[in-house]
Amino acid sequence: MPLPDDFLPAEDLPAALVAVRDKAWQRLSASLAQADNLAEMTGREPPSLDWEGLGEARRRQLARVVVVSDFALDTLVRYPDWFLHLDAGGELDAAPEPDTLAAWLEERLEAAEGEAALHAALRRFRRARMLGIVWRDLTRPAGIDMWATAAAVSRLAEVCLEGALGWLERHHAPRWGRPAPCGDGSEQRLVVLGMGKLGAGELNLSSDIDLIFAFPEKGETVGGRTALAHQEYFTKLGQKLIAALDAMTADGFVFRVDMRLRPLGDGGPLVGSFSSLAAYYQDQGREWERYALLKARPVAGDCQAGRELLAQLRPFVYRRYLDFGAIESLRELKALINREVKRRGMQANIKLGSGGIREVEFVVQAFQLIRGGRDTELQVTSLRTALSRLPELGLLPQAVVEELEPDYVFLRDLEHVLQAREDRQTQSLPDDALDRERVALALDQDGWPALMARLDEARERVRRHFDAVIADPEDGAAESDEGAAPGGRTLDDWRTLWSGELDADEAQAMLAEAGFSEAETALRRLSGLRQSRQVQSMQQIGHDRLSALMPLLLDAVAQSDAPDTALERVLPLIEAVLRRTAYLALLRENPEALSHLMGLCGASPWIAEQLARYPLLLDELLTPATLYTPADKVRLADELRQALARLPEDDEEAQLEALRVFKHAHVLRVAASDIAGTRHLMKVSDYLTYIAEVLLDAVLAMAWRHLVRKHGYPLRHDGSRAGAEPEFLIVGYGKLGGIELGYGSDLDLVFIHDADTQGSTDGARPIETALFFTRLGQRIIHLLTAVTPAGTLYEVDMRLRPSGNAGLLVSSLAAFGDYQRREAWTWEHQALVRARAVAGHAGLAEGFDAIRREILGRRRDPEALREEVVKMRHKMREHLGGKAQAGEFDIKHDPGGMVDIEFLCQFAVLSLGHETPELLHWSDNMRILETLEATQRLPAEACRRLREAYLALRSAAHRASLTRDTTRGRDADFAAHRQAVRDAWQQLLEPSA
Repeated sequence: MPLPDDFLPAEDLPAALVAVRDKAWQRLSASLAQADNLAEMTGREPPSLDWEGLGEARRRQLARVVVVSDFALDTLVRYPDWFLHLDAGGELDAAPEPDTLAAWLEERLEAAEGEAALHAALRRFRRARMLGIVWRDLTRPAGIDMWATAAAVSRLAEVCLEGALGWLERHHAPRWGRPAPCGDGSEQRLVVLGMGKLGAGELNLSSDIDLIFAFPEKGETVGGRTALAHQEYFTKLGQKLIAALDAMTADGFVFRVDMRLRPLGDGGPLVGSFSSLAAYYQDQGREWERYALLKARPVAGDCQAGRELLAQLRPFVYRRYLDFGAIESLRELKALINREVKRRGMQANIKLGSGGIREVEFVVQAFQLIRGGRDTELQVTSLRTALSRLPELGLLPQAVVEELEPDYVFLRDLEHVLQAREDRQTQSLPDDALDRERVALALDQDGWPALMARLDEARERVRRHFDAVIADPEDGAAESDEGAAPGGRTLDDWRTLWSGELDADEAQAMLAEAGFSEAETALRRLSGLRQSRQVQSMQQIGHDRLSALMPLLLDAVAQSDAPDTALERVLPLIEAVLRRTAYLALLRENPEALSHLMGLCGASPWIAEQLARYPLLLDELLTPATLYTPADKVRLADELRQALARLPEDDEEAQLEALRVFKHAHVLRVAASDIAGTRHLMKVSDYLTYIAEVLLDAVLAMAWRHLVRKHGYPLRHDGSRAGAEPEFLIVGYGKLGGIELGYGSDLDLVFIHDADTQGSTDGARPIETALFFTRLGQRIIHLLTAVTPAGTLYEVDMRLRPSGNAGLLVSSLAAFGDYQRREAWTWEHQALVRARAVAGHAGLAEGFDAIRREILGRRRDPEALREEVVKMRHKMREHLGGKAQAGEFDIKHDPGGMVDIEFLCQFAVLSLGHETPELLHWSDNMRILETLEATQRLPAEACRRLREAYLALRSAAHRASLTRDTTRGRDADFAAHRQAVRDAWQQLLEPSA
């Protein structure tokens, strides 16, 4: 048959490939002629390619495919009728749906009467489908890209696995029987886990498939001629399945199968029960096995049971803390690969070589291993999906992802072309000039040099991003050592000191030169840590991580403003994480985090104590952008909602832990911004108050869900059913109500509801409404105060509720109002000044606010009120003030202190509120003082001096919390402020004194 004019004209080809085209056409023509002759002899329809019936685009596609791919050419020569079948079925333009593929294969396997026939049917089926996949990959019809090719190969592998497994189960059932059902009565089948790119759904064009076999429960088969233990049955079945796919026959193979990722590799059992796998990974699982299980996915057999198995193994793969130890393992694995690449001269390998496919995978998987336990969005098998989620989590800039993904796609496209030539797994660039031209043509590059230039650019970018994530931090530190000032110490110097190689005099001299004023004490602390029983009993990996961290830590300590203080405060943290060495790795892998750690610990022993008590807060040091920028209330609520959404709603323990981690992390951010001076005092208290309010909202919602699940919903006064939103109000008093929370403040709370107390809930286990709300209040207190590994949320004080400790834990709105009108003492009305709704039902909040305004706006006898307020203040001062040393005063309780200003504000509201309703809006002292000035109820100068005094006193109290000092100030430093308070006190409360 002559060469058609439009069979890829010579002008569209490199000159070297014209002969390849001609040879391909000759082979196709000879095959078609032979097939036509055979058809004529047997009376069958000839499979001839009807060139007149093919469009020009299809003819060019055929020529392009057979010029590039020997596999495609060989397949068409061997089976010339397949082209028309694939074309007629649309398979040259789009991948068949998985159900369609499965139905096609099942039809072929039904005719297979023995394993030889099974093997032949699988291989012919796979070869036909691969012809379609290669065709689409090389011609790229609409909607087809590298990801579509990888997905199509993955679906093909899954269909072949499931089809072969089902056939083998049926074929061997008469002899071996079937596994006994699970304990719950469900059918028991082999679980086939796809690993690597199969698990990700991103298989190469000609890839091995990595598998792990498992089965749910031990037992014996039933219904066969011989009863087999499940271990033996599933082992035999697994061996048959491997042979069905992997064995090389006259028809080739289906997929090469690699079972080395199973526990103990080639030396371990081929199949494991769920219990044995769980025990293995818990007791013996290695870091590289975590890496392998990242992509594990059930691909055949009992997929539901497979998902349950992986859920059991998830804590092994994804640690609940930030696991920077994983990056060491990836670094070591990459070093092993590099050595093997160098030994075998594989530098040009586009998968394993520098800047290759594996380095992109390592970048993504490093973040999955390190952060996947916390950021559950990363618990996905697909590299593409995980990569796309890194920017929104703040782990990689969007610009980096926008470089990595197209470079990865280019590398994978090149890999597919290399493999499409001969249906052979390879990532090595060809040496033959003709093959190079075929590869360049397939990738639409203008010759091999242009392709190599594009490849070099991509690999350079990938290597740069890989180094930014995976590179050893000591590499950068070593470079900075080279430029150290004379007398500066290198990491090697600090390594020598930490290891104990120097004698005491040399070590002390070195510490003194590095800026330690108490070198002997510093050395004693370091020696005490190194020789401690905790360090001596550490496992080798812990020793290695500690030894790697300490030189970096000592270097950072020496560079701090006060090395002795920094060392004293940071060593307890190191001692606290000796058994949780992932935190040692975190600090080693993040030199900037070490720098922030020194700054914070040097400034605040409170922060140092918090970090030592809750090492998970070290995670916060990794993101300075948020560390020194606390979130507003909207962002706080959104972040907490997202954190809780990642957890099962019925896992209260995990939710409680998440609430506490959230609180500690955000309080640390506030403290860091406070120390850095980026937040005004008022903003510090605002943010601490926002944190409490957001947490109270979450705790109320949790407690409400818990109670309504058990008892149903309470009824309103009109008999209607309460809604999903908690019809309950949490009122904050004191510092919470006054928006003045400090770092260690308790929460003064009052609980209010407005339901029908005579009714009952409407659930399966109804209880009286009053009891429902009492239990709701108890539940809230429990959630706030329960101790978890991350501590408690808040201490709670309920003594300001009606009748104090003798009263009901939860009051109805009406009862609260009646108590305030008829029974409350003056001091309780003073407390009401600093009360406001902080969480719960909006309608109830309006009702509470109306009662508050009513009570505070009453007309009172000024003299009687003055007498009671002064009496209460003197009583408090007797109990809490007067304990300062000469020349000092108690910032809070002594005359002229914070509590005096609070009493002044409370007296002003209670005495003037009926005439000045503007005062009833606010619960915080600063705005009450501003309102007194704005309404001219106090002189502007007096109000200004009181505000300045209050800010100065509160600032000193905040600073005392951070520095662990007493809340006492030098009298001389606050003399003017105290005088301003005394003057106002004299004017308002003791005018005749």
